[in-house]
Amino acid sequence: MIDALFGSKTRVKLLHLFLNNPGKAFYVREITRLIDEQINSVRRELSNMMTVGIVTSDTADNKLYYEVNQRYEHYVPLRAIFADQQVEAIDVGESAISWQDMISGLPGTRLAVTAGVLVRGSTSSVDILLVGETPVPKVKKMMKDIEKIEGRELNYSILSYDEFYYRLSVRDKFITEILNGKHAVLLDTDNMLK
Repeated sequence: MIDALFGSKTRVKLLHLFLNNPGKAFYVREITRLIDEQINSVRRELSNMMTVGIVTSDTADNKLYYEVNQRYEHYVPLRAIFADQQVEAIDVGESAISWQDMISGLPGTRLAVTAGVLVRGSTSSVDILLVGETPVPKVKKMMKDIEKIEGRELNYSILSYDEFYYRLSVRDKFITEILNGKHAVLLDTDNMLK
């Protein structure tokens, strides 16, 4: 049934392969062995998928490698369809907690802004901006959990309050690109952005 919906058995197998292996790159001959399809149909579908933007390519060791574009606009819904397992939230004790609550509850955080792939229509390269005296090891662990929930790698940045305030006051390009584009404020304890 999914073959009919997506138009090609090879395309369905490719989507299944890529969306179950985010962050992993494959070369053409490896792909043909893994999905047991003819090389010409694999090349044709990879070309179509690159045109759409769901797959990217890169050259290394004289081989052309393909991998899923985790920043593709429809990555999450496609992953929900093709991934072998779906992770909604991380279990913490007796109940599940959303990643938004994880960020808001992070000790020492005074400002938390989401953008990039986490906000529809955002073109920012940064997905999460944290401001405050946040313990880096806790942030790293939390980001791994959030990446598990989202099913993709995320770009994040941590700034001290003083550095953020200075950059905001001099209209630093990094900060203004995030705040002038589409974004969502999860936490702003000091009303810095009002």
